[in-house]
Formats: sequence, structure tokens, C-alpha cells
Amino acid sequence: MKILLIADEESPYLWDHYQPGMLKEVDFILSCGDLKQEYLEFLVTMAGKPLYYIHGNHDRGYVNFPPEGCDCLDDKLVNVNGLRILGLGGCARYNPGPFQYTEKEMEKRIRKLRFQLWKAQGVDIVIAHAPPRGYGDAPDNAHRGFAAFLPLMDKYHPQYLFHGHVHQSYGHNLPRRFQYGETTIYNCVGWHIIDIDPLPRQRKKRFFRLFH
Repeated sequence: MKILLIADEESPYLWDHYQPGMLKEVDFILSCGDLKQEYLEFLVTMAGKPLYYIHGNHDRGYVNFPPEGCDCLDDKLVNVNGLRILGLGGCARYNPGPFQYTEKEMEKRIRKLRFQLWKAQGVDIVIAHAPPRGYGDAPDNAHRGFAAFLPLMDKYHPQYLFHGHVHQSYGHNLPRRFQYGETTIYNCVGWHIIDIDPLPRQRKKRFFRLFH
């Protein structure tokens, strides 16, 4: 299953120089925030595939004009082509702007998702704007990660956590990929296509035992 991952930086290759059919093998699109509404609307229209997004800290315009034809996953868990995907947008609070959260506020958001996680018997992919604390974040207040993501991964063992927010062009010089237990953490700034194999059946059985 092929997924197009996008975040933070609109790609001229996918927008200005888009060629019909270039995303025909993609099954769906995940946006990790801080992208223009018009960009998301263009991709969902031209690709003809579902697009799911969460909010970045610069997505103020989404409040009154959410991208048309796209589905917001913030604080939701949905099943997409057999994959359980959870959305947790926003970044650490560093000014009075929207879609920013203290550590306590993020912990509260995750607690509110426990019933959805129980009902789905776990989660396969988490999409976030900010990274987990200590895994791809930066030392400044605006780009520090959330420690609350660590116990989430400890308990539910998602296969992937995709995020944006930390631009390599800012000189952070961080690797895009980290491994935390069973979870691969990947910085999606720009655009990337990832091919995900079907999950093994024993993984789903383990979640069933966890909640029953």
C-alpha cells in the first residue's frame, strides 16, 4: 500500500509541474500540517485519492476555510484501507497562536482518545505535526517535541508515527528517521511516498488480548 506523505513545504514538483497520472499508484494522502489549503485541494482533486490531514501551528486559515474535499483527523481514529490511523495535530505552545498545546493539554487530548483506541483495538499509524520529545525535535521552544507521545507509543506500539514541523532547511541537521521500540518515527517535511506492507495478524491479536 502506497501513501503520499506531505508536510510544511509545498512541492513545485507536485503542484507547479504536476503531470496527470503521476500519483496513480498512491492509495491515499496524509498531510502532517502547515500547508496551504489550495495545495491540499489541488492534490486531492488531481490525484483522485482520499486526503487526510491534521493541523500545523501555521494553519490558522483552516479555521474558517478548511481544505475542501479533505478529511481532518485531529483527535480522531479512523480505519483507512485496513490501517488504523490516529491524528494529533499542533505543536508545543510558544506563543498565543492557534493549534499550540502545553504538555498537559496534549496528555488530555490523548486520554480522550482511549475509548476510540479500545474500540479499534489499537492503532497502526499516528500522524502528528510535532515529533515526540527527543526523537527528531529541536531544542528551541517552538520545535520541541511532545513527551506525551512516548507513553502513547509504549502502550499501543503503532507501526509508524509521521510528523512534520522540523524543517531540515532550518539547519537542524537531524535524521528523518528514528526508531522507538516497535515504532518508526519519520519526518515528512516536503513530500515522500512510503510503501507499507500489510500488518501481521499476530499484531492485531495482541491488541485484542490487551483490551479483553
